[in-house]
Amino acid sequence: MGTVAITPATLALDSLGISYTLHKYDSVAGSGFGKEAANSMNLDENQVFKTIIFGDKNIAAVGIAPVSQKISTKKLAAAVSLRSLEPMDAAIAQRLTGYVVGGISPFGQKKTLTTVVDASAHLFENIYVSGGRRGLEICISPADLIRVLGAITAEIQSE
Repeated sequence: MGTVAITPATLALDSLGISYTLHKYDSVAGSGFGKEAANSMNLDENQVFKTIIFGDKNIAAVGIAPVSQKISTKKLAAAVSLRSLEPMDAAIAQRLTGYVVGGISPFGQKKTLTTVVDASAHLFENIYVSGGRRGLEICISPADLIRVLGAITAEIQSE
């Protein structure tokens, strides 16, 4: 599918022939990007998923969960068989993924990272994730997201 906004994420999905739609919204720097996306597009905050990088320069994992919830570092670490994980320093996350914080897409990252998608994604026919820049969301089926990323599915929301 041809896209108006070309990012590494859209290029990666296009090269694989994956069906998705792009949705733009006005982004205000420094705001809660995922919640901002949900509110701007009148979507359920449980259907809009944030992509957060955890770890350090040596070990990294991606957590993808609804913007309405916090990601449990314990549950995420357990899902990837690690003792503990903390959110990654923004500068390291940006170097590792090639994206700016607030626009980190799970697709088209510089390096393939172990990815865990919260099990609640299966509650929806389609979910929204960052398209690779602030103000751009990709609407995709959870099954395609998980398949393309080779992701693990687990409950990673905080209690």
